[in-house]
Amino acid sequence: MTFHSMWTQLLPIGRDRASGGYRRFAWTGADAECRAWFREQAESRGLAYELDRNGNQWAWLGDPTAGDAVVTGSHLDSVPDGGAYDGPLGVVSSFAALDELRARNARFTKPVALVNFGDEEGARFGLACVGSRLTAGHLTVEQAHRLTDGDGVTLPRAMEAAGYDPEAIGADPERLARIGAFVELHVEQGRALDLSGDRVGLASAIWPHGRWRFDFRGQANHAGTTRLADRRDPMLSYAETVLAARREAEIAGAVATFGKIAVEPNGVNAIPSLVRGWLDSRAADQDSLDTVVNGVEKAAREYATAHGVDLDVVRESFTPVVEFDHALRDELARILGKDTEPELTVPVLGTGAGHDAGILSGSIPTAMLFVRNPTGVSHSPAEFAAEDDCVAGVTALADVLEGLACR
Repeated sequence: MTFHSMWTQLLPIGRDRASGGYRRFAWTGADAECRAWFREQAESRGLAYELDRNGNQWAWLGDPTAGDAVVTGSHLDSVPDGGAYDGPLGVVSSFAALDELRARNARFTKPVALVNFGDEEGARFGLACVGSRLTAGHLTVEQAHRLTDGDGVTLPRAMEAAGYDPEAIGADPERLARIGAFVELHVEQGRALDLSGDRVGLASAIWPHGRWRFDFRGQANHAGTTRLADRRDPMLSYAETVLAARREAEIAGAVATFGKIAVEPNGVNAIPSLVRGWLDSRAADQDSLDTVVNGVEKAAREYATAHGVDLDVVRESFTPVVEFDHALRDELARILGKDTEPELTVPVLGTGAGHDAGILSGSIPTAMLFVRNPTGVSHSPAEFAAEDDCVAGVTALADVLEGLACR
């Protein structure tokens, strides 16, 4: 199948008609359809299909136990009303790249695997990269079993309902030991390539980033009869904290976003008793990130005190800076640069977005390819990449796989 035909086949799965975005959440019906699509693509190519203990899907060409395998892929799940390209572009491109190598009559000297990591976005259970975190041992079984979605459904219950065994999950060092390199292709979540005029780039590092939950606790009361002076309104403290996050990020040259909120009792005519907001912050280095988060928390506590509100701040997840393997990155630059000066031909970009490649980087050599995004929009139905740029990404990925697995 061509890239276009695979893309067209996958496109309708999990798409919301009203928003035009995608709701492919872990262990749901849309997720099951995506998984079925992956398995069909693997088996139609004669690849050995495998489901690992953490629900990640693998498609193998060659002996999976031989070692020093070259792996590529990404994820198929989405954020709420996300775009079509974040994740799926890497999975579709992996199959298309393998097809291209077969058309070239490439002779593989190493096993090659294509992978779909489960629950990368963390849209349902609030923690990103669950599948790769479990595999790498960055998330314990106990921690995973405590994950709960917005409806109170635990991860184990969701897995069981989808037909998977939650008791089998856990670190998988034996699998990782068989992998020599992992290369993830991803749509760029910014405009650097568009501004430089390049179709494909290489990743240098992933910024340190994390998620913090701010719980502002006040007193519920009647919106119409409670004097302003008598109120303990947590919404005021939360609103001021949102503005503080923007100020701190601008000063530090970082980014900070309050993109999710929960309000109790959530009535139009009721002063809230609780406003819970989630801060996502990312920066080019750890010191800058610490400055932003500490500044936001300091401001939040001052606002809470001023309004008679209690505040709890909980760090729910954190990923330190990820420097991708320099030797592998340089090798990819050489392959894509066709032995010319790589810095003149292949742009190298930092990114503020987290990825499975970043999670695995502490266990195996990893690298990333980015495909141009002309608008820079991501995590939105407006996310876009031109098909000729996607095809250029497929060719680049095929060149990389050939260079790494056909020597």
